[in-house]
Amino acid sequence: MGANSPVYWDPYDGSFNTDPYPVFNQMREEAPVYHNEKYNFYALSRYADCERGLPDWQTFQNSRGNILDIIQSGMEIPPGTLIFEDPPMHDIHRKLLVRVFTPRRIGELEPRVREFCARILDPLVGATSFDLIAALGAEMPMRVIGMLLGIPEADQAGIRDLTDEKLRTESGGRMDLSEGVMIDSGVFADYIDWRRDHPSNDLMTDLLNAEFTDENGLVRTLTRDEVLTYVTVVAGAGNETTGRLVGWIGALLARNPDARRELAADPSLIPNAIEEILRYEPPGPFMARYTATDVEFHGQTIPAGSATMFMLAAANRDPRRYTDPDRFDIHRKIGQLMTFGLGGHYCLGAALARLEGRVALDELLRRFPDWDVDWSGAKLAQTSSVRGWETLPLVVG
Repeated sequence: MGANSPVYWDPYDGSFNTDPYPVFNQMREEAPVYHNEKYNFYALSRYADCERGLPDWQTFQNSRGNILDIIQSGMEIPPGTLIFEDPPMHDIHRKLLVRVFTPRRIGELEPRVREFCARILDPLVGATSFDLIAALGAEMPMRVIGMLLGIPEADQAGIRDLTDEKLRTESGGRMDLSEGVMIDSGVFADYIDWRRDHPSNDLMTDLLNAEFTDENGLVRTLTRDEVLTYVTVVAGAGNETTGRLVGWIGALLARNPDARRELAADPSLIPNAIEEILRYEPPGPFMARYTATDVEFHGQTIPAGSATMFMLAAANRDPRRYTDPDRFDIHRKIGQLMTFGLGGHYCLGAALARLEGRVALDELLRRFPDWDVDWSGAKLAQTSSVRGWETLPLVVG
């Protein structure tokens, strides 16, 4: 792209996937209200605009989906789908899930997450190379969600594959929505029926027993179908993105070996390093909203009825927010990221993703303080909503 060429970005064109930041930077600086005529969407890429727009659910609605393909399909979203709701229903459902998806419950997972990482990584000690995605990135997120929900380990990989397939696209193509926006909730029906008769210390049992006040003022527990929907949302929401975070840990610390050596020498720096990785390469680089009313940014109107993309990855590198934003710096004072969204729809699984990233990096460095990547064998996954590595061969010997 030449310095004076017009701004153009296509979320379905895989050629933008390798390094989208030159065009993201151009959008942010030259076209802060970008309009793609081919796919008829608008995009906001400055930090302040995302900060203003994302919490404004009356203008930028979530109830028609948060992925461009879903919004423009006009399809019906199943009721009770928390990630595709707006207030007041969203507030009722989110409050219930917050009650059972507590920091304490997430914190209690850490020893089990470490145990899983050790089980995966210990046999690789002494190897000269291994694929970080196959070994850990594709495995850990669904295992952790399985621990949280109480899904047997033998069944977790199959559920992960179903959620991954929903997001996958070919270059130039769109998501296949012919069977709906979520994996079939019937996948979890037998687990829920079993848990109803055999309660345990897991999120599924808590959901079955939690009392709440519904939209009609009735104090009740969730119906079986409502529990099915909740479990399906939780199982699918963080699987793909957290796996991509693991890949970015491997890639960025291969490209920044001094930072990696510093982290190996001082693990207390790991939590802030995870924040910087999340800022620098957010696994979900953008999210979409349905624009319910005309709204003006920078003297330009985004019309009602259109889809608006919030460019989180561009906002995370806005020089108005961060000094020297294209530099990777594990000591950076980061503050509020856009990676997990903002406002009432802020990602409920953010703390869990951070825990998984922190533990994964710590356990990797304990065994492999030095690594590089065989870039000839590395491959980026092709989706129109998530960006990260499908294969990432680490060279460790």
